[in-house]
Amino acid sequence: MNAPDNTHALARPDDPAVMPHDDPLGIHHGDPLVVHPDALVIAGRAYRSRLLVGTGKYKDFDETRAAIDASGAEIVTVAIRRTNIRQNANEPALLDYLPPSQFTLLPNTAGCYSADDAVRTLKLARELLDGHRLVKLEVLGDSHTLFPNVRETIRAAETLIKDGFDVMVYTSDDPIIARELEALGCVAIMPLASLIGSGMGILNPWNLKLIVEQSKVPVLVDAGVGTASDAAVAMELGCAGVLMNTAIASAQRPVLMAGAMKKAIEAGREAYLAGRMPRKSYAASPSSPTGGLIS
Repeated sequence: MNAPDNTHALARPDDPAVMPHDDPLGIHHGDPLVVHPDALVIAGRAYRSRLLVGTGKYKDFDETRAAIDASGAEIVTVAIRRTNIRQNANEPALLDYLPPSQFTLLPNTAGCYSADDAVRTLKLARELLDGHRLVKLEVLGDSHTLFPNVRETIRAAETLIKDGFDVMVYTSDDPIIARELEALGCVAIMPLASLIGSGMGILNPWNLKLIVEQSKVPVLVDAGVGTASDAAVAMELGCAGVLMNTAIASAQRPVLMAGAMKKAIEAGREAYLAGRMPRKSYAASPSSPTGGLIS
């Protein structure tokens, strides 16, 4: 089994020079000092949770906050074109419920169908969020499937990276495209498991595994997760994390589902690190001992 992702960025846990006194695990929220032995590291910052969640489709901001608390997520995505983050002073604002002091906000380009539109949207986000650099790029191919337009995605990524953004990028499960996006400088590759909002789960685990094995930056499944077992499978494949929205927000009990997803992410990660037993068509020997039996 390959070494866990991000281990190259870890400091020694017992180093008093980098261990925050008020954080026994060694990670503040989004702390650039990485000492936890299995932190998720994105753009030089460390996170305990490997579950990233969206903020759309909930009935109100109260439910949004409750679900995110239950999920344990530290990174939350925000659709800049659809969410009030204080652009409209007379309306309820998401930032009142999810303040940047408690969460890492991840502005995204949901609803963008061209590179120019995506770049413009994220520049607006940077202005609204006081110079925020970490963003999620998605450029869609059509409104029916929401499949990524990889040509426009590559063009937008190149522009944003040159402009100083840290780009986490939604893409297809094509390993060649993933490699090209990493070469451009994207800080995380986020292939779909299946179509956005479909809940179909992981349709091509082999491609995801190829992307994981070739990548030196975190690979996070983005889109298609429907239930907790899908999230666990993604983590067992070696993905660094999973981003989801609809699977939680559209559940009959979103807060309960958020808690289930948290457990699934943790279980899948631990199973990956533990290393599963080899698959066999039949057992060569019984699991119980055959010698030394009482006669």
